[in-house]
Amino acid sequence: MKLYSVSQTMPSACDSLLDDIEDMVTSHDPTPHERQFARRNIVPRPRRHQLQPAGEELQTDSVIPGTQKIWVRTWGCSHNSSDGEYMAGQLAASGYKITENPSDADLWLLNSCTVKNPAEDHFRNSIKKAQEQNKKVVVAGCVPQAQPRTEYLKDLSIIGVQQIDRVVEVVDEAIKGHSVRLLGQKKEKGKRLGGARLDLPKIRKNPLIEIISINTGCLNACTYCKTKHARGDLASYPIEELVERARQSFQEGVCEIWLTSEDTGAYGRDIGTDLPSLLWELVKEIPEGAMLRLGMTNPPYILEHLEEMVRILQHPRVYAFLHVPVQSASDSVLMDMKREYCCADFRRVTDFLQERVPGITIATDIICGFPGETDEDFEQTMELVRQYRFPSLFINQFYPRPGTPAAKMEQVPAHMKKQRTKELSALFHSYKPYDHKVLVPKKPELKGKMVEVDIYEAGKHYMKGRPVEDAQVFTPSIAQPLQKGQVSGLPQELKASHQNGACASVASSVLVGRSWRFDGDGLKLLSLGLALAAVIVALVIEKLH
Repeated sequence: MKLYSVSQTMPSACDSLLDDIEDMVTSHDPTPHERQFARRNIVPRPRRHQLQPAGEELQTDSVIPGTQKIWVRTWGCSHNSSDGEYMAGQLAASGYKITENPSDADLWLLNSCTVKNPAEDHFRNSIKKAQEQNKKVVVAGCVPQAQPRTEYLKDLSIIGVQQIDRVVEVVDEAIKGHSVRLLGQKKEKGKRLGGARLDLPKIRKNPLIEIISINTGCLNACTYCKTKHARGDLASYPIEELVERARQSFQEGVCEIWLTSEDTGAYGRDIGTDLPSLLWELVKEIPEGAMLRLGMTNPPYILEHLEEMVRILQHPRVYAFLHVPVQSASDSVLMDMKREYCCADFRRVTDFLQERVPGITIATDIICGFPGETDEDFEQTMELVRQYRFPSLFINQFYPRPGTPAAKMEQVPAHMKKQRTKELSALFHSYKPYDHKVLVPKKPELKGKMVEVDIYEAGKHYMKGRPVEDAQVFTPSIAQPLQKGQVSGLPQELKASHQNGACASVASSVLVGRSWRFDGDGLKLLSLGLALAAVIVALVIEKLH
């Protein structure tokens, strides 16, 4: 017996499939902020049934969403990792149990990456494996956002990259056997927002590290990039919201913050600010010993802030690290990629920072075998690596992504792409790029701490060290870090209930002011109770007649 009525933000039939319910929004509909709380509009409605013959059991829905085990799998960049942490946190706060064992899970939440073919292949194979094991499946990330009508995604529920704050709604419906697709963009007064709220509950993969997405999308239109189709144009979070998220994270024992996005260097251009302005505000919040790490920035935007970035990267609480993708050292290849810079620009950024920031690590990316790349083009890239000996180098064989301009270009033969990838990898492994990295014994008491060590061995990617006897161990965390799997962002009384193994929904009554909780468990239990009461009343009325 299906006993529910839903608001305009939920499916109106038990087996309906909505490609994008956000497409139905008009000027008279609620704002995105208001739609986050639409679950409170759900009202149970009884459906009249004929009396069943004596001896037959009353057939009702036996599936109660919010009690199942969920396995969350994420592929791709740190932005995607942060999205996965947020989705896991909301599900746990709503009563679901997050498991690391896919076999134990009732539903698989698969958070995809669309950058390269192998990542999508793993994603597609995981869907097939889940279906073979009769698991419920919800998909998220850049693949379904960019191409939701792909055949292997047919009939699956989808959470768009800007709809992760509604993961509980989608999983609830998927558990009940319904299919829902939320692919719309967050907008306010007609302006695209950076995404879901930053104060949502989260389960950090590493309780000591907070990943903060400072913006989504970018200002470029690279011919090989499928991510642009998913993340869209640049949309930045306000500085005050990012600072507040960092402040909250430190209060939960975090000792490192990683800033991430598709292009951190472009931050703020859509809202009248810039990356250095954000960084200086964040630095004020970093406790002694805690650290800030910057994410990837493309050369054109960091060029405008080189002097300011030097001062920031010299700060004792900011890692001397910057990820600046070059992709190719050939200007003709860069032009075909529509990268909007030349190799000289990249060299200027690298030289400027290396000369002024002692010990800085410059990481970069290179694509081998982009369409039209000649032997001469590739040799220029090899020479660039020989010169700078990048300590962190991401080598990618080119894969044509469907729907991108590069997929229509004349391709470099597969054997040649593989050979160039192999040659560049051999060059990278010919020098020692990680002489500054130190490994210490894996002792729980040292995790998240700073300790003086004696170096006793050096290898290709590491140095090994022993903690100096009687050395002082410094703890940068200003609060006790959360336990692994513990939900970030919960009030103290609810944190206690999670730690004690109590059902999250029991504490939901104390959270009327926190809409994401009341809309989850409290309303779920209320709806169930009212629905059962309505069934009983309907049956009594039927019998009286």
